[in-house]
Amino acid sequence: MTDLPRNADVETMLLGPVLPARDCGDCTACCTHLTVNSPDFAKPAGISCTHLTAGGCAIHTVRPHICRTWFCVWRRRADLPDAARPDRSGLLVSLSFVDHPQNCLEAVFINVRLLPGSDALRNGMAAAMLDRLCDQLVPVWFSDGQEKMLMHPAADVARHILSDTPAPTHLAAEVAAWRERYALFDADRPTAT
Repeated sequence: MTDLPRNADVETMLLGPVLPARDCGDCTACCTHLTVNSPDFAKPAGISCTHLTAGGCAIHTVRPHICRTWFCVWRRRADLPDAARPDRSGLLVSLSFVDHPQNCLEAVFINVRLLPGSDALRNGMAAAMLDRLCDQLVPVWFSDGQEKMLMHPAADVARHILSDTPAPTHLAAEVAAWRERYALFDADRPTAT
């Protein structure tokens, strides 16, 4: 049995490398809206980092390892427009890892967070981002801060992925591809020996 790749390796495999032409600029959405729980730094979601000032990070040159190595999806996907930067779009998109997922579609997934006060639902940015992000075998969840909804795969596909029911012919190949990719994370599903 081989070890799982490290989170950074999985991010690069699923999203691509960090784009050198893109930088955070004035965006500090991750400094407020994410939960951080690493050996050298921790903070709850929705609370601004204690090092965040009006001018940005006060300790940028010596910031914690997690802050130096974490990048939102906008920093990795060239097909996302400049308007998709979190502070411009009102959406913070990241790859999330859950240690003890309830099911295989919650182990590693793209999380699209609607930021407080965002117009992304009304102005169509959320729909445009979801269209671009739901293009591969990576679950996509949308969160408004209160609830989380599975956006990709579609409900009928997800139902068959998570159950032992045979998929109808028109969904069989797609369900099989998802099951193969995520079987590693499905603790309840028996594995072949």
